[in-house]
Amino acid sequence: MRNKITTKELIEQRFSKADAEKIIKEAEIEIENIRWGGARENSGRKPKNGVVLKFTKRLSEKEVKFINYAREHHINYDDLMQG
Repeated sequence: MRNKITTKELIEQRFSKADAEKIIKEAEIEIENIRWGGARENSGRKPKNGVVLKFTKRLSEKEVKFINYAREHHINYDDLMQG
């Protein structure tokens, strides 16, 4: 079985001690500055000021009619689901 070597060990082998420490320190600083996950610069949808996004419903006509009827008549879905 081969011995696994880490990047840090490889750097220490290839460079002088002072250079290796400098490279490792710079790498650690760069890694700390990286934002892992979450919102990133220039990702996602561009903000459109004053523009309201439209919602789409992928439903059959029958489902749309039922939802509109239930909204107009203030039907409580929780009560329907109890019985």
